[in-house]
Amino acid sequence: MSFQHTNLFGGAITVDLPTGFGDVSDIRQVPDTQEVYLDANGFTSIIFDILEWVEDAASDEAALKVHFQDIVDGSGDATNFHEVKQATLAKMPSTPAHTLLAIQTPATPPTPPRNPQPDFTAILLTLVRLAEQKTDITIAINVPHVAEEYALGSVDLENGKPGVMLEAAAMVREKVLASFEVKDWGLFVN
Repeated sequence: MSFQHTNLFGGAITVDLPTGFGDVSDIRQVPDTQEVYLDANGFTSIIFDILEWVEDAASDEAALKVHFQDIVDGSGDATNFHEVKQATLAKMPSTPAHTLLAIQTPATPPTPPRNPQPDFTAILLTLVRLAEQKTDITIAINVPHVAEEYALGSVDLENGKPGVMLEAAAMVREKVLASFEVKDWGLFVN
């Protein structure tokens, strides 16, 4: 997988993203607080979101789960957490960062039905905490597993089998953690 240096939020943040991912704002409107990239050859997306600092969380891990709940709230999907851990941003090592891996499984078919309907969606969520700016940044890598796009039975996280698509997403997350950098702190001035 090859990556390219990518400017986010007008160059205020930089990160390396897969070359096959395109900027969604080229085809539809995206909120000013978000940058969204979509895999041209699949259903995987990467969403960078600048959010308010979660003040009342008991820990950074708790803040991560608050943001996760905001993302999935109202979906009705069942959630299984498989990993919650501390992470390191290579270019900003003193900045707190945490990641989680969750699997969202639709409880019932959506109304109206979506086509294609994923069997489940893996979400690799990273939280970057900017205390001085009272800002949280989430980086969500969403990996819908749609029938015929992956080998059935190839994903079994309980037994250490992430499958090809989730392995690729984990590589993307590692590259993001290695390359993510705030270049212009003025982005966070109200």
